[in-house]
Amino acid sequence: MRNPICILEFPSNLGLKEPCAGREPGVKKLPDFLRKHHFHSSLNPSSILNLAPPPYSMSLDEISGVRNAGQISEYAEEQSLILERVLSENNFPIVIGGDCSILIGNSLALKKTGEFALFFLDGHTDFMWPSLSHTGGAAGMDLAIVTGYGHNKLTDISGEKPYFKEQNVWCVGNRDYEEWYVKAIADSGINYVDLNLLRQKGIGKCISDFLQMVRDKNLNGFWIHIDVDVLNDHIMPAVDSRQPDGLEYTEFNEMLTLLLSDTKAIGLEITILDPDLDPLGIYTKNFVANFCGTVNSIQNLHEQ
Repeated sequence: MRNPICILEFPSNLGLKEPCAGREPGVKKLPDFLRKHHFHSSLNPSSILNLAPPPYSMSLDEISGVRNAGQISEYAEEQSLILERVLSENNFPIVIGGDCSILIGNSLALKKTGEFALFFLDGHTDFMWPSLSHTGGAAGMDLAIVTGYGHNKLTDISGEKPYFKEQNVWCVGNRDYEEWYVKAIADSGINYVDLNLLRQKGIGKCISDFLQMVRDKNLNGFWIHIDVDVLNDHIMPAVDSRQPDGLEYTEFNEMLTLLLSDTKAIGLEITILDPDLDPLGIYTKNFVANFCGTVNSIQNLHEQ
C-alpha cells in the first residue's frame, strides 16, 4: 500500500431488506457519518469521489430472485467505470458503502483490469443464492454472485463471469455455524477459514498462506472486503445482522496491517456500518480511530 489514497463513496442500500416497514436501511448514510467522525480528514486522501445509487425499493426481481437486481446491476456498471479509472491512475481506493452488494461493481472493475484474489473478511459467508436466502437481498449473496453463482443479470455483467475464481478467494471470519449455511461454502472451491479456525491457525499463518497463494499464482494483486460485522458484537453492534463473538480490534488491526503492508494489496471496501444504529457515534469513533490509525501507520512506514 504505497499509492495515494482515493476515497470512493458508493452508499448503496439496495442489497438489504427494510429493517421495518417503510424504513430504508441506514447504511446509505455511512460516507457522511464517517466524514463527520473525521475518517476522511484522518486519511487525507488525494481525492474523494461519490456515486449516488438508484432509489431504494423492496422490489423482488422475478427473473433473478434478487431484490433490486436491475438497479444493482446498473449501479455496478457505473461503479466499475469509476474504480477502473482510479486504479489506472495508480491510486489506492478505499471504498465506503453501503451494503455488501457494492462488492459486485468493484469485482467487475477488477476483472476488467486483470486477475485478482479476494480476501473476504466478514462475520457471514454471504455465499448463498436465492433458493437459500431468507430475504432475497444481494447483501447476503454477494460472495456467491462475484464467484458466478446465480442469475446472469448479476453474475455476468458485461460478459465477465466470474469476477473472481473460487480458488482465488479466501472467506475469513464467519461465525454463523449453522450446518446448512456452512455447507454451501464448504462444498465450493473457496478457501474457507471461519473464526474458530482463524484463531486456531493464527492470524499470521492465515495471512501468510493467503499472500503466498497470490504470489504462487502470479496474480495482479488482491482486494479486501471488510464487513464491519466481522468485529465483536460488543465493539460493533451497529450492523443489520448481529451475532455473539467476533474479532477484537487487536486481531482486526493485526490482519489489516499484514494485508496492507503487502505490495499486492490493490484496494479495499468497508460495508454495513449503519449510522441509524449508532446515533451518538460511539462505535463509529472507535472504528475510525482503529482503522485510520492502522492505515496511517503503514503509510508512514512506507514514507520513511
